[in-house]
Amino acid sequence: MIHPPAEIGASIDQIETPALVIDLDALDRNIAKMAGHASAAGVRLRPHAKTHKSPEIARRQIAHGAIGQCVQKVGEAEALVRGGINNILVSNEVVGERKLRRLAALAGDATIALCFDAPEQVDAMSRAARDLGVEVGGLVEIDVGAGRCGIAPGEAAATLAKRIADSPHLTFRGLQAYHGRAQHLATYQERAQAIASAVDAVRDTLDALAPANLACEIIGGAGTGTFAIEAASGVYNELQTGSYVFMDTEYASITAPDGGGYREFEHSLFVLASVMSVAGPEHVVVDAGLKSLSAEKGVPWVWNREGVEAIGISDEHTKLGFKSESSRPRLGEPIWLIPSHCDPTVNLHDWYVGVRHGRVEALWPIAARGASI
Repeated sequence: MIHPPAEIGASIDQIETPALVIDLDALDRNIAKMAGHASAAGVRLRPHAKTHKSPEIARRQIAHGAIGQCVQKVGEAEALVRGGINNILVSNEVVGERKLRRLAALAGDATIALCFDAPEQVDAMSRAARDLGVEVGGLVEIDVGAGRCGIAPGEAAATLAKRIADSPHLTFRGLQAYHGRAQHLATYQERAQAIASAVDAVRDTLDALAPANLACEIIGGAGTGTFAIEAASGVYNELQTGSYVFMDTEYASITAPDGGGYREFEHSLFVLASVMSVAGPEHVVVDAGLKSLSAEKGVPWVWNREGVEAIGISDEHTKLGFKSESSRPRLGEPIWLIPSHCDPTVNLHDWYVGVRHGRVEALWPIAARGASI
């Protein structure tokens, strides 16, 4: 881990760039707002740590009522448990004996659950939990329309649930029913239709589970783009939203129910860059590129700088165009960039620089950075 790009108490203009900066006021408002939505709907909130990869942010979410965290990788689970988070759902399948034993080892210090979509996975996790003398929770992931992981809903899912329930050292805890593809559908109507199909798939599976008297403590899913629909469904009881804490341009580009812009949450995550070259007659260049922010969903937006936009990006540089000489950024000027996709952007940095009232208030290591196994 490299040294942080700032010191506590420093002014914003003393932050070395490029740096991953959090507006702490906006972050806190986002966390409180999602917690309020979940509470009002009578559902539990289990935010997704694949977005922030930080025990510090996880603790903030839990302080506002979240019951724990989701992760996608065993390494993320390990980082969070080391950071004091004691309720973890790996909302993903895990394969490989060594990884399963690592996950089982965490169950001595935390409540651990993971997802299955094949019987071989169930058997392997049961053996690992047996060998370490622990109990691990299991969810059946059903394919609710994303076409990624997940067994078919209905009887096939019920058969797998019975296998979990009958396996030593495993406890059947419910269904994973996340529709990832629905999150970024452009219109609210498209998203609502996709989640309606997901709800039907969950109901079919619950009907298939009923003869075996297998209750679902958890029916989890939902993301930042659809959480209100799942929360109102009467079926989902846990929300797994992640990006709401930061908001990226991809989420900001979908529409609200009224057809207007999606402004449910605020942008709180930025890559702070500096203008490093003004030699070009029609563009300037900042010192943050693909090694500082993800651009697979498009170039970043320039924050609060009228007449300036990103027009190209490479490894170490982003080119900015400007509408007039009066709007042309100056050499050394700070530029605040909003990434198109927050999760992989976070994974490029070692530190969060938390700012409030123009000064650095917090430096948080991104503890699960690079935790890809």
